[in-house]
Amino acid sequence: MCGIVGYIGNQKASPILINGLIRLEYRGYDSAGISTMEKDGLSLMKDKGRVKNLYNLEGINDLTGTIGIAHTRWATHGKPAKENSHPHMDNSKTFSVVHNGIIENYNEIRKFLTDNGYTFYSQTDTEVIPNLVHYYYHKDEKTDDLKFLRAVKNACADLKGSYAIEILCKDYPDNMIVTRKDSPLVIGKGEKENYISSDIPAILSFTRNFYLIDDLELAILTRDTVTFYDSDLKVVPKQTQTIEWNASSAEKDGYEDFMLKEIYEQPTAIRETIGAKFNEATKCEFDELNFTKEYLSSIQKIYIVACGSAMHAGLAGKNAFEKLCKIPTEVDIASEFRYRDPLVDDKTLCIFISQSGETADTIAALKLCKEKKAKTLAISNVIGSSITREADYSIYTHAGPEIAVASTKAYTSQVMLITILAIYFAEVLEKDSAILTNLKKDIMALPSKIEETLKLSENILDFAKKVYQEKDIFFLGRGIDETVTKEGSLKIKEISYIHSESYPAGELKHGPIALIENDITVISIMTDSNLVEKTVSNIQEVITRGAKTLVITNQNVDESMFDITIKIPETNPFISPILSIIPLQLFSYYISKEKGLDVDKPRNLAKSVTVE
Repeated sequence: MCGIVGYIGNQKASPILINGLIRLEYRGYDSAGISTMEKDGLSLMKDKGRVKNLYNLEGINDLTGTIGIAHTRWATHGKPAKENSHPHMDNSKTFSVVHNGIIENYNEIRKFLTDNGYTFYSQTDTEVIPNLVHYYYHKDEKTDDLKFLRAVKNACADLKGSYAIEILCKDYPDNMIVTRKDSPLVIGKGEKENYISSDIPAILSFTRNFYLIDDLELAILTRDTVTFYDSDLKVVPKQTQTIEWNASSAEKDGYEDFMLKEIYEQPTAIRETIGAKFNEATKCEFDELNFTKEYLSSIQKIYIVACGSAMHAGLAGKNAFEKLCKIPTEVDIASEFRYRDPLVDDKTLCIFISQSGETADTIAALKLCKEKKAKTLAISNVIGSSITREADYSIYTHAGPEIAVASTKAYTSQVMLITILAIYFAEVLEKDSAILTNLKKDIMALPSKIEETLKLSENILDFAKKVYQEKDIFFLGRGIDETVTKEGSLKIKEISYIHSESYPAGELKHGPIALIENDITVISIMTDSNLVEKTVSNIQEVITRGAKTLVITNQNVDESMFDITIKIPETNPFISPILSIIPLQLFSYYISKEKGLDVDKPRNLAKSVTVE
């Protein structure tokens, strides 16, 4: 989780580093720090709390170095504190390191180093890294240009777990070394300068040309060059890739918060994700895929594996694959899937969804499925991300950078893309063309219907003002609507810290109704005409017990029954989750604002979960 930034060039490094950290705060904000290469050696400045605290550190404005590394922390090992913040140095102050990931065997390494005379000043796993590098550096009697690289390589060979690392060495004042294993890291190439970051958006304003470093590769950076090495220290040729995201996508552009901006970017995100994949008269096309009718007919099961909001998007995909393609489909949480020996073989297609493409549990689940000979397909928002490089096939949403921790446009774009994927499968399998034609027509009209839905914000704000002090909120739905209530409930938890639960409406009498009492808030979604009467009956049961009710629907219902009714446009049930979630995104946003909370950076959460 954590965010790391690096710079090597001819400009003063410290402002660039701090600016990069501010853009990466969604990855962690327990503490922050920078280390730069100064004339008299390595500097180190860090503090507990938000990145902005660095501006108040004595001497921060006196730094003149043009090479540096920086870190914003999401605490794993050791409480949020100045001594646990990064960067960390070795005892001799020869090396400075920032690290994203978890070193699983750090206690073993720490004991080894302690036995060899090293002292530790923090509770972090990261502090073993610079000292281990120093141990191998000191043992190496050679003094050639690769001594620094060999020490890093030998130290990393001892590390178990995940890491993205930037390292400075005072004996090599014009170099920086970076490496990674199961944690994200990109290198941006500029003119006589290079940038390093956990995520592309943090350095998108400086360059659109990026190197994508693979697992266990190492890179030596100078101002003019980036040289890649494999784990045997053989040079690896590598070309840059151009990222088409607009730099303004990583700015607020006049919105008060990134989350609100990203909610309102959803019409564009959906249009871009639909792209030119089809029109009403042509079959759906994916240039990245070459699936045949013979292959798709051989699939006995589809698994959709993901975490958090991406898993909820997968639930919409299950509905589409089963109803359109008639292929049994299971949706599983990646952290559970990878540890339960799933029944996967060469007759299984496994689809993995991750906005960042760096979610640790999802990547591990993908690797497991490849071992079991299943075909793997990744859905990500980030070109060249780890999950897309591991999978047999990859397709992309085109949501643009999503900065707020709580997912909005990434989630709806995932629902859109996986629905289009199901259409593609169904057409290859030659399923009912009339159903598919109508669905494609509705998809083409969807962006304008999202715009209509966003105009309902005032009604949603009014209800948020009435209930923002609640301690509990319950969500009810049936069928595809129940999958959306899960995502709505998650949004409330994430950014308002209100306890919320989502239940299938038909399960109400099997326990949850015991929690319904006078003035408690119950939110329900009704977009499936086949289930409206049953759902209305369940809502009447909570109204009888004194609940306040908010209903989101596109059906003809007696609105006088409910406290608030949000009428969204009618659309095809397969894509209704994209419309029905938008009022709940706004609802959670407005509640958080009424409570005076930090919408974009909710406590204890980070944008990308890159560790277990």
